[in-house]
Amino acid sequence: MTDQPSAAKLPVMSLPQGELLTLNVNDIPVLKDSLGPGIHYQPLFLDPEVGVWVVLAHFAPGAELPIHLHTGAVHAYTLKGSWAYREYPDQPQVEGSYLYEPGASVHQLFVPETNTEDTVVLYVVYGANINFSEDGTFHSVLDAVTIQGLTAQLAKAQGLGDINYLTGGAARYNAAKEA
Repeated sequence: MTDQPSAAKLPVMSLPQGELLTLNVNDIPVLKDSLGPGIHYQPLFLDPEVGVWVVLAHFAPGAELPIHLHTGAVHAYTLKGSWAYREYPDQPQVEGSYLYEPGASVHQLFVPETNTEDTVVLYVVYGANINFSEDGTFHSVLDAVTIQGLTAQLAKAQGLGDINYLTGGAARYNAAKEA
């Protein structure tokens, strides 16, 4: 059942939750130059079991990601600045823009060099980005697992200590296996 007093009277099962899982982005350091010069992020939620990752991305003017394929859907909300895809330059994303990308979409993000400040975008990503080099050959995979590893590596290299973000549960047996 649940240990939540308000939910105890409801005729449903729920997970016990002793506290709200909440973070303040002001308490999470920005990991600098994570995927190349001018590409920074703050991890908010990384769940490698479900394959969901939520990051606050910061892009310097002129920053560019490699062309990539999404294996799942992406939600993007632009908080500050502007950016676009090379494939859709006439549809820039600006402050207040919400963008939905279906799985299997392919594109290359760029930030105009004319921007006067960093662009900040909240991404909710399902699955992975399959990244490709300029010649179209496979380059890398970016998913919740690699973001977790990258976060630990960058935090250590940048002297930031442990980074606090939310994560999903760990796969395990419910009952102990008999020997």
